Amino acid sequence: MTVHVVGAGPGAADLLTVRAARLLERADVVLYAGTYVDAVLEHCRPDARLVDTQDLDLDAITATCVDAHAAGLEVVRLSSGDPSVYSALHELTRRLDAAGVPWNVTPGVPAYAAAAARLGVELTVPEVVQSVVLTRTQARSTAMPSSEELETFAATGATLCLHLAITRTRDLADRLAAVLGAETPVAVVANASQQSEVVLRGTLADVADQVEAAGLRQAAVILVGPAVSRPEGAESYLYSPTRDRSTKRR
Repeated sequence: MTVHVVGAGPGAADLLTVRAARLLERADVVLYAGTYVDAVLEHCRPDARLVDTQDLDLDAITATCVDAHAAGLEVVRLSSGDPSVYSALHELTRRLDAAGVPWNVTPGVPAYAAAAARLGVELTVPEVVQSVVLTRTQARSTAMPSSEELETFAATGATLCLHLAITRTRDLADRLAAVLGAETPVAVVANASQQSEVVLRGTLADVADQVEAAGLRQAAVILVGPAVSRPEGAESYLYSPTRDRSTKRR
């Protein structure tokens, strides 16, 4: 049998890929991360074994997957958002390889994309910004590489998508304001796509006050940069009426 690492999306039960929903429908064992993906579990069979991993370390999670595989059971490991970002996919799959357990990955809707959709913004506006940086900060977490300073990313002018950073909003806003200016647009989306969703819009000057007043502590994405405010920008060359479309592709 195979261990399927599946992106659970931002939390809404209907923001899954068709493949993810089908894998959940036939899974014998489903490992999920606490309350972040509770709604998604409605796709599971009534008799499926559900394992909440919020109090398990990676070795215990791996052992559950390995034991289920040995018993001939189909396993889904749900990952909040998309497994390619902050999911421990790298560590889990190394352990599964060592144990001789086959695995595959099904992508999910990432949190930053769900946040941008809720805001109705494109993060890459022609001639304003064409790059997006996905990053986080260090608090009670794994150390950041020394080359990945927040100020260095900010200096590029890219749209910043900050994960796992909501409890440090004030410090982050002060650091970014020193590079980008206090009036730089900011948006915060917590629990994107869920009934408990919270959306805040402001600037680096006032975002910390808004976050603290709202009592946000987890499951939030902070988006920083001019794209957040839907600025005027150029028309995309791809769709421009002035583009020469006379040459057909061969």
